[in-house]
Amino acid sequence: MSHSPQSRLNTAAVQRRTVWTLAAAQVFSGLSAGSTLTLGSILAVQFAGAEVWAGASNTAVTLGTACTAVPLSRMALRTGRRVALASGLCGAIVGTVLLVYAVIIQSFPVLVLGSFGVGVANAVNLQARFAVTDLARPERRGRDLSFVVWAITIGAVFGPNLVAPGAVVAVALGLPSSAGAFLISAAGMIVGCAIIWWGLRPDPLLVRAELDADGKPVSGSADASSAGGWAVCRRYPAAAAVMVVMAGAHAAMVAVMTMTPVHLNHESATGTAEAGTIGLIGLTISLHIAGMFALSPIMGWLTDRVGAWRTALGGLTALLVATGGAAAFSHHTLLVISCLVLLGVGWSAATVAGSTLLVETLPAEHRVAAQGFSDAVMSFAAAAAALAGGPVMAVAGFPGVAVVAAAVSLLAVGVAARFAAR
Repeated sequence: MSHSPQSRLNTAAVQRRTVWTLAAAQVFSGLSAGSTLTLGSILAVQFAGAEVWAGASNTAVTLGTACTAVPLSRMALRTGRRVALASGLCGAIVGTVLLVYAVIIQSFPVLVLGSFGVGVANAVNLQARFAVTDLARPERRGRDLSFVVWAITIGAVFGPNLVAPGAVVAVALGLPSSAGAFLISAAGMIVGCAIIWWGLRPDPLLVRAELDADGKPVSGSADASSAGGWAVCRRYPAAAAVMVVMAGAHAAMVAVMTMTPVHLNHESATGTAEAGTIGLIGLTISLHIAGMFALSPIMGWLTDRVGAWRTALGGLTALLVATGGAAAFSHHTLLVISCLVLLGVGWSAATVAGSTLLVETLPAEHRVAAQGFSDAVMSFAAAAAALAGGPVMAVAGFPGVAVVAAAVSLLAVGVAARFAAR
């Protein structure tokens, strides 16, 4: 199907609007990720009374992402990206309110339920990176995708540091100090939802469908169920390999990241760390999240220029070094923080390159189905890693968690190396 110069001009204008709208929304919706990471593990131990439950909150977050990734993709196919993304953020707002309530009544089950709701925001953020590729030119997919991923940096880095200002807000409202960070996160998600609802017009996925299918209904383009995603994997081995790479990177990163706040808190209590306050934990998570997102435009540029498989392989190698370093130097706080930053950088390279590959290796009619399925696989892998982190930490300590994460990273390196060599 041929398009006039005016049609191409309009498409380019829609793409620019899509990029900036999604980037702006990510700034605000990203606040929830950092604050939940900082407080979730500590509150879980506090409310449950046992360190074995340290990973419960982040497990619930990743399960929330995993269980809603495919439904959000199906909704996108039926109604477009705008409705799907905005609906997901509405669910996440409810989850954040539940976290506030959990702190008030000091309830472990409500904490887990609220964390599950916050996980929907992560599913929205993951889907947003694919939404920006709907109308992207092939030679700019990596950069457009990485710019939207980069926008999360602002909100996600500030999120872990909302504990102190949030405490002031909470005390002023007569609430427990730990509830304040979640209140600010809820406000950020409300703003992000409003930006998407009013800014993502026209809808990029609906425009893409009109360009590719002469205006046929989007719902008829693919099966976005889990079965449909599995069928795509079986038909396209390269796409399946990409999913393995991203799932491995995500699981390794989440396992170490989830247990780091508990480890630093424990090191402070035993007097073996240089510092172990909540402030240091917040700073550590902020630096880690900065590693995850701040350099993503560079990862997008490398993906477009060097090649997606090579960029993914480089990121996985960084993950392997970071997890190994965390295991070897677990009692040196500054080195642990450095490993957490490198862990984030490696995840960024693997995820940006992998997300771009998932678009490049599939025809348009199968992309949305594969995207939702891939996000679900990633999140279920991360949920398993977070859930296993608590028992592994209880038995083998933080070094044991890092060693397991290193083994997962090594498996992903092998898969990426095979395809990068082709």
